[in-house]
Amino acid sequence: MKQPSIKSFFGKPSSTKTESSPTSSKKDAYTRQVGEVFEGEEGLEQKKPKLEYNSDLSNNSKSDDELEVDSKTHKGRKNTIESDSEGENQSRANDSPEISKEKEEENEIAHKLATEATLPINKVSTDSISLKYADLCQCFEKVEKTTKRLEITKILTDFLIQVIEYYPDQLIQVIYLCINRIAPDYEGLELKIGESILLKAIAQATGNTDQMIKTKYQKIGDLGQLAYDCRKDQKTLYKPKELLVGEVFKTYRDIAKISGHSSMKLKIDKIVKMLVSCRDQEAKFLMRSLNESLRIGLAEKTILTSLAQASVLANKKKNVSKDKLESELIEAVEIIKSVFSEMPNYEMIIPAILEHGIKQLPDHCKLTPGIPVKPMLAHPTKSISEVINRFENTPFTCEYKYDGERAQIHRDENGKIKIFSRNAEDSTPKYPDVLEQVENFTKPDTTTFILDCEAVAWDSETQEILPFNILTTRNVKILLRTPLEDRRKLLFEHFQEVSGVFTFAKSMVSDDVEEISEFLDQSIKDKCEGLMVKVLQNEESSYEPSKRSRNWLKVKKDYMNTIGDTLDLVVIGAYYGKGKRANTYGKYLLACYNPKDESYQSICKIGTGFTDADLISHYEELQPHIISKPRPDYSFSSEKSPDVWFSPSLVWEIKAADLSISPIYKAGLGEVDDTKGISLRFPRFIKNREKKPEDASETSLVVDMYKNQSILQPNSNGQAFADDDFEY
Repeated sequence: MKQPSIKSFFGKPSSTKTESSPTSSKKDAYTRQVGEVFEGEEGLEQKKPKLEYNSDLSNNSKSDDELEVDSKTHKGRKNTIESDSEGENQSRANDSPEISKEKEEENEIAHKLATEATLPINKVSTDSISLKYADLCQCFEKVEKTTKRLEITKILTDFLIQVIEYYPDQLIQVIYLCINRIAPDYEGLELKIGESILLKAIAQATGNTDQMIKTKYQKIGDLGQLAYDCRKDQKTLYKPKELLVGEVFKTYRDIAKISGHSSMKLKIDKIVKMLVSCRDQEAKFLMRSLNESLRIGLAEKTILTSLAQASVLANKKKNVSKDKLESELIEAVEIIKSVFSEMPNYEMIIPAILEHGIKQLPDHCKLTPGIPVKPMLAHPTKSISEVINRFENTPFTCEYKYDGERAQIHRDENGKIKIFSRNAEDSTPKYPDVLEQVENFTKPDTTTFILDCEAVAWDSETQEILPFNILTTRNVKILLRTPLEDRRKLLFEHFQEVSGVFTFAKSMVSDDVEEISEFLDQSIKDKCEGLMVKVLQNEESSYEPSKRSRNWLKVKKDYMNTIGDTLDLVVIGAYYGKGKRANTYGKYLLACYNPKDESYQSICKIGTGFTDADLISHYEELQPHIISKPRPDYSFSSEKSPDVWFSPSLVWEIKAADLSISPIYKAGLGEVDDTKGISLRFPRFIKNREKKPEDASETSLVVDMYKNQSILQPNSNGQAFADDDFEY
């Protein structure tokens, strides 16, 4: 039954010289900057300088020891925001003459879709008022059987075309089930179902005891396969009612909202009800979804590409030429990637596509306060001379790189203020003192804005800062494409410094190596991490959310003798300690994340950088995550296997001397050597990161860092890495 209308299942979301700001004297050696202005109203069209937020205010009702910094209480210190445009800002490089491998693949996919027959690989059932879950699982099963991105994209595109044609009101639900989420990250609605609950549900639904299920799971290691095997062997007296996508998705959301004393029983009951209705492969994908890992190699980039192409093909005109169709497919992918980087919300994007078409999407989905975006990121550098070479004949600015906890501050048109973490999670309750002071550092004519900052500690006695990140502001006009130099002027016009609360980040303009070196040294003395160096003028100085750009470079003192940046790696295994480390783990096996096939690739063993307290706390934190065998999505060598395996949970920031090719580790296997991966030399633990495992450093970044390291070394034949595309 073809459904012509869209149901509202979801609600709509609501020369060297030193620069000086208007509030600083001409003799000041540096300019403070509040951040990156993304959008502005009434002429507010600039990137904003960095913001320093100090809770040390006369009208602050909290005592020093009540103020939280990084979720911990620091007596005598208060939360501070330094909006250094630091951003590990992700932006695409504009200087790469070569088309990226990913871009080539997308063009090839568009060519094949435009020139080959478009008959569906598998037709969905159209005799139901709702899309059958079996049809979606059939698509998943086909995707699981191939590792080729082109084939995966074609399979999903074909499926989405039919969803758009017959079940457009369920397209949002289908996309969410494909990305294994049930709502935007910032809403905080997650399943978070423990493994024990899922095992109990399988036992109840299949008539097995809990112990029998646990024993089988230890052998299989895959909850989905376990559920499928148990259901396959189960005899039933009657044929259960077919599962529908709408019902499954609604049940997922209902489960996520369950809380309270009887929550475990209620969740199990709902899961059992779905499981007993499962047929064929449905049980496998149902359980994997509930465990929040489909593990079929379906990356979000591919889903966006398929969605864009399906929206074109589902509405293609008759007799359109193949060349024109191919061009439209390529354009559609670029549009949706660009829009999604500014508004990562399918509940806004999909209805706009269905109603207005993908070409009109940018007119209806724009950067919006209240919807967090992933920040623009910078490329690491290992020397100031590299900065000079990169920005030759291009005006650039050097800013302090502050070290703190990411906090993206939003104020919408109704004056509501929200603060989001780096992972786009709502952290508003964490920063009550920041909320109290927003009005004090915002000028009256500034209305809506987005400030992407770093929350740090401010010592009111010594007047020393522990910084804040990149700051972005938005009012009616979108300023993403406005040059940094202009955005910064607007920043000064619409925000004001408040002593000990909000200051413009220190910056300078110079192309002299010695002066930049002195500025770097001064930044370290001022308790910052180093410098952010940014292009000031022209198109290259625009702000590009969710991208990493070589128009932004970061220089840190400790980069000079290391790989140039730290990596955020996932703990997947451990080795028992000896001697002083007896009764804890002595070393750990770490992995990077490969979103292309949703796998964790081993990259190093680590045993340095830990205090005695670290060893104890890590041991205790990891106990609930022990698994009997490595997961199928772990890529590792059987040589020197860990004594204990863990499910992905902890993410650590790691520093290393350099990267090398290794026959043991699997990071980037096949990217730089056909049979070897990349490993870290002399890795050292820095700190825990509040990240999800899938937000850890990706394989592509590791490969890029290795290639970049090679080209910087004498007599190297390495090639410089290409800039990353959108990162989701």
